[in-house]
This record gives sequence, C-alpha cells and structure tokens, in this order.
Amino acid sequence: MNALHVAPDTFHVFDTTLRDGAQQEGLRLSVLDKLRIARLLDELGVGFIEGGWPGANPSDTEFFARAAEGALELRHAKLVAFGATRKVGSTAADDPQVQALLDARTEVVCIVAKSHDEHVFRALRTTLAENLEMVRDTVAHLVSHGRRVFVDCEHFFDGYRANPDYALEVIRTAAEAGAEVVILCDTNGGMLPSWMGDIVSAAAQIGVDLGIHCHNDTGCAVANTLAAVEAGVMHVQGTMNETGERTGNANLVTLIANLQLKFGWQVIPPECLPEATRIAHAVAAITNVPMNNRQPYVGLSAFAHKAGLHASAIKVDANLYQHIDPTLVGNDMRMLVSDMAGRANIQLKGTELGYDLSDRELAARITELVKTREMDGYSYESADASFELLLRGELGIADDFYDVVSWRVFTSSVVRPEGDSEATVKLRVRGVTEGLVGEGHGPLNALDVALRRALVRAYPQVENFELTDYRVRILDQGHGTDAIVRTLIDTTDGERTWTTVGVGSSVVEASWEALHDAYRWGLIRRSTLDAPQPLPALDPVDA
Repeated sequence: MNALHVAPDTFHVFDTTLRDGAQQEGLRLSVLDKLRIARLLDELGVGFIEGGWPGANPSDTEFFARAAEGALELRHAKLVAFGATRKVGSTAADDPQVQALLDARTEVVCIVAKSHDEHVFRALRTTLAENLEMVRDTVAHLVSHGRRVFVDCEHFFDGYRANPDYALEVIRTAAEAGAEVVILCDTNGGMLPSWMGDIVSAAAQIGVDLGIHCHNDTGCAVANTLAAVEAGVMHVQGTMNETGERTGNANLVTLIANLQLKFGWQVIPPECLPEATRIAHAVAAITNVPMNNRQPYVGLSAFAHKAGLHASAIKVDANLYQHIDPTLVGNDMRMLVSDMAGRANIQLKGTELGYDLSDRELAARITELVKTREMDGYSYESADASFELLLRGELGIADDFYDVVSWRVFTSSVVRPEGDSEATVKLRVRGVTEGLVGEGHGPLNALDVALRRALVRAYPQVENFELTDYRVRILDQGHGTDAIVRTLIDTTDGERTWTTVGVGSSVVEASWEALHDAYRWGLIRRSTLDAPQPLPALDPVDA
C-alpha cells in the first residue's frame, strides 16, 4: 500500500449536515427532523455530529436542549455545538453567544475563526492582532470550562495564498490556546486537488492535528479532501448527500467509503458501512431533497449496468465491471433493460426478477422484442414491473386477473367537487362483466377510480394501491400534437413501490396502459398472499 495511505493513530469523521448542510437553498429542518437525522448519522458510525449553532436561532437552541434532556442517545458519535469567536472589543466570558456554546452542554465545541487577512479587515472591521486575541480568548475560555475545542479556519486556503504568515499564525494561536484540532476550510470551494499538498504540509509544521472542510464549487470537494488526507490531515468534514450552500459540501458517505474500502482504514465501525445506502436514502427522505441516483456508492444507479458488453462480462464475474462488491455499502447490482441490451442483460435481469432465461433462443427472442418495443417508445430500464409483465407473457405464465372490454374518459371545462373528468371502464372479472364509472381530477384520476371500483369486489387488495408519481414525456416533438407520448407511473401498496410504462398517441392512451400494467403487476405480487374472494352481488347503483 502507498505509504501516504498509512492511517493516523486517531482519525475523525465529522458530519456537518445539521449545520452547514442545512444552509442549502430550500432546505428546512425542524427540531424533530434534526433529531431523526442525528440518530441516522450515529447509526452510520460517524465520530462527531455538528448539531447547529445554539444561541443563533431558537430551533438550534431547542435541539441542543432536547438532546441534553435525553431526546438523543448516541452510541458512536459525540454531539458538537458550533459557534464563533467572541465579538470584537469584548471578552469571551462576557459574550452571550460563547455562553450559549457552554449552555448547549456538549463535550465538544467547534468555533469558526477568520484566517484570511482581508476578511479580518473587511468583515470583522478590526486589526489582525485583535482577531488573534479573539481566537486565543475564546478557545482558552471554552477549554477552561472543560470543553474539547475544534477551530474552523474560515477561508484558510485563500488566506494562505494572500498572506501565508498570518494564516499560519491563526493556526498557531488556536493550538497554543488549547484547540485539539484546527480545520482548514476551503470555504468558497475554489481549490483543486493538486494545490492541496504544499499548503497542508506547511500548516502541519505547527504541530497541531489538522482537519479539512471542503465545498464543492469546483466539483472537487471529495478529491480535495482526499488530497488533504494524503498530505496529513486526520479529521474530515462533510455532509450527507452533499447538501450545503451553493453546490454543497464534500459528500461524507463517498469519503467514508473511499477511506474504508480504498485506503483500507477503519474510520467507522465495520458493521456500519453496509448501512450506508439505507441511511443516505433515509436522510434524503427527511430533508425532502431528492436522492441523486448517480451518487457514488449509494445511488440507485451506482451499480446499474446497461451495455450488453458489460452484461456479458458480468455473467462471468460481476467484479469485471464493478469497482467493489455493492453489498459492502448496502447497495445492489441492477441490470437495465433497454435497446442497448444484449441477451446477457436479459438473462441477468430475468434471474434478478426470479425467472429462468437460460434457454438462449428464448432469451434472444425476448431481447429482440425489447429492442423493438424500445424503438416504439417504451423504456423498460425505468419500469421493472412492465418488463416483468412482458417476460411473463413470453414465458406463457401471464396471470389474467381480468380482461378489459372497453374504456373511455371525458373531461369537462366544468370543475365540480368530485373533479372535472369522468371515466367508464368495462371489465370481465372471473366470468362477470362489470362496467363502472369513476370521477376524478383529470383523466388518469378518473380512470384509476373506475378501474379500482371494477376490481375491488374480486380483489379487495386493490384498495391499498395508490399512485405516487406520474411522468409524461413527448417522444417525437417535431410532430406537435400528433406526437407519441410515454408515461411512467409509480404505484405503491404500502409495502413496495413499482413502476410501469405506457406508450400511445395521446397522454390518455399511454396513461391507461401504464395504469393497467400497474394493477396487473400489483395483483400478481399480492396473489400469493391474498386468496381470491367470492364475488359479491352487484350493487344496483353500479350495475
């Protein structure tokens, strides 16, 4: 192993999702949200969780109060209160925000200090000497009250380039006052990896443990952090799913996985890393920030394979096109089915779904069918449920829970409380023909109501089916209103979610096909759990 990759005796993984990550545009976290995310971060095994800035806003103050009162029990992590050096012209002992850090009752405190001379002059409007005294006084005061103190040197890299002697003096002052770790911050995210080494090495000569805090404005936050680690820092900061101001912070899960799986360092407990995918998606759900499917290690597409050449190799050895075993981070390999698919893709996808497609002729026939249908506008890589229905049809095991006799839908300019659309669906269900009407807000909603009413007597489980997402795309835009339309529908039964696809010359036609597939697939999956019910007599109103 490269000598640069020798783990230090102590290494800190420091999460700042609840503080720096929460500064992302449009992101709002309640106290309950922060408590829930903190528990998830602790499950990931990080060493430190920066909870926010007590005294700066009421919700952060309440968060620390509730944590201190027992609302947050942590097994792996220590909670950190964040703040700033005392104000110009005062003392740390008299500064109310410094006192708020003590009132937060955390073992560890992290304070931000100016390390760029221009920021001292123009933001603080004070002298370089006074700024150093602010650092010294605040750190010493917190240490004297039994706190472990970390110091974030804001804009350190820009400050070093402008005035290296002063930037280093800020580090030295913090260390002499008792700071345990001094963190070098690329606050505006402008650094590149090749620029890191010399600056970090110069800072390391002071003799205090160093950390790194990078923003992603150049797209290099993770790379810059790893370059700093190779140069000697022993403390890395980041956020879950790259949340943060502007383009975000270094992605903490990517950092952890790289350090644990590539450097070979145990930076979190080994049993925690397989929880990474679950935790990243859970945090995304709480923050209401959609997960990036292409996020390294834990994204939905991180181990998804589409090209036929890849699939052929993966049949021989999955590791030929994967840099790690995805289960190490709690993820899984996915085979995508598209017009780029070869026979190997189809066979592997069939195996993934539980079907034997070892017959080469059968697999080749299905492959050609998929390619033909993709040419017509279908997209099976996004709709596993529709692909499985296609497979079952080709295998001769399609389940005919019902036959569609006819359907139609009307939309009016008059909007009533029950909606503006009315649909009629006529089905043959276990020998009985039913034609039922549904009303709703828009054609799809009306069709969904009518289809559900027509099926619920024979299959009560459809009451649990709920459409959760609906996407429409015009495929050949040059044809105007005569274009081909593709729709994708996500449906859930409360236990699982599945996606189906429909294609047609109109939005309504495409939507009906995707809706029809959604109910068929849901009934297939429920058929082993729910025995068929005898059909009750038709209600005269519905007959």
